[in-house]
Formats: sequence, structure tokens, C-alpha cells
Amino acid sequence: MLPSISVNSPVQGNGVLSSRDAARHTAGAKRYKYLRRLFRFRQMDFEFAAWQMLYLFTSPQRVYRNFHYRKQTKDQWARDDPAFLVLLSLWLCVSTIGFGFVLDMGFFETIKLLLWVVFIDCVGVGLLISTLMWFISNKYLVKRQSRDYDVEWGYAFDVHLNAFYPLLVILHFIQLFFINHVILTDTFIGYLVGNTLWLVAVGYYIYVTFLGYSALPFLKNTVILLYPFAPLILLYGLSLALGWNFTHTLCSFYKYRVK
Repeated sequence: MLPSISVNSPVQGNGVLSSRDAARHTAGAKRYKYLRRLFRFRQMDFEFAAWQMLYLFTSPQRVYRNFHYRKQTKDQWARDDPAFLVLLSLWLCVSTIGFGFVLDMGFFETIKLLLWVVFIDCVGVGLLISTLMWFISNKYLVKRQSRDYDVEWGYAFDVHLNAFYPLLVILHFIQLFFINHVILTDTFIGYLVGNTLWLVAVGYYIYVTFLGYSALPFLKNTVILLYPFAPLILLYGLSLALGWNFTHTLCSFYKYRVK
């Protein structure tokens, strides 16, 4: 059966969006709508965002199935609700304060650490990684027969946030319970536990990132996004052999940055 065009349809008879609806679907319009909702907490679905955070640990594939549904209903892959970003920001604040407490930092040092983690570790690095992945995926991973499609930058940033959340929980929350009494004890058990947590956290970041791009049906060869597992495991083995404690290095760096 051929598709029919209703009177109220945003699509014209030639299959092209009307000028008004085309404007609504531009990247600028989507960004403006997202930023406008950022200050309207009553319009945010925090329950659904919390559900996504839970499933990023237990079944991240289910999270990306929801992205498919959004594309079908709202014609965009990226989130249009900033609730996830708001909850992630709260997690950053709470976990960083906990990090400052464990490292025996003062009030102002903890505030400096919080600003560094939010604007450099999360936002700054996130913008860099998202832009790099957006460019690589559109340049090299789009199928030849799907050249009319492209990866939205907002979706690339959402994939980073999805992958960053488990890493944050592992390194900035779970690790806190082991830092002083296990990880920073300068023993083999110390850097075994610490570096293993780093292995799991970074490995989770790589895996969730892979799932995000493999969920897009117009991309090819997304399995290459799993290749960083090889150098990661090699680095993990070398760190144990050389006695290099990743967490000790991170803590020393944080203390240097907040001086």
C-alpha cells in the first residue's frame, strides 16, 4: 500500500518537510528546545532518567532501544529531555564532595576539585570525545547506501554521557570505600584492586560507547570501537608488573590541581 499524506501532515506531497517543520528539525532548533527545558524541572522526567541510569549497569542495550523509539516518534536520536544530564550533574557533585572528604581536602580545595571534575573531566573531555566520535562516525562509518543519514552531534554527546555515568560511579563512588585502607597502601593488593576498578570502569565506557554507535542502523564496522580493549588490557598487565597505581596517580594529580 502506498503511503498517504494527510491534510495535517508536516510532509508535503513531494516528501519534503514544509519550511516551518523543517525549521523545527534543524540542529539549532533542537538545541534551543533542549536548553530551554534545562531550567524547567517540572517538565523533566526524572523517573525515566533514573531508570536509564539503572539499566546502563544491568542492561545498557535497553537504554539504546529507547533511542530507537525516540527516533520513530520525535525524529531525532538525541535526548530532548535534559533530566539525565541534571541527575548526572548531581552525581558528579555528591561523588566529588565524597572524593574531597576521603582525600582530606579543605572546603575551598573541594570546590576547586568539583569545578575541575565538572567542567574539565565531564564537559570538556566530553565535548572533545563527542566531537571526535561524531566526525569519525560520519566520515568513515556511514554505509555507502545510507549517505543521506548522519550521526547527530547531540546523540554523540548522549553516548558519551551514557558511557561516562558507569565510569563515574565506579571510580568516584565505589572506589572511595577502598582508597585509604586498601588502594593507597603501596602494596600489590592495593594497586591490584585500584587498577582492576579502572579496568572495569574504562572497559564499561568502551562497551557502552560501542553499543551506542552499533545501535544506529546506518553505520557499518562499529566493531572497531571495541579495539581499544586490546591496549587497555595490555596497559593493565604492565601496570601490575611495574607497580603503577592508577588511583595514586589520579589522587596526586587532583591534589596538585587544587593547590
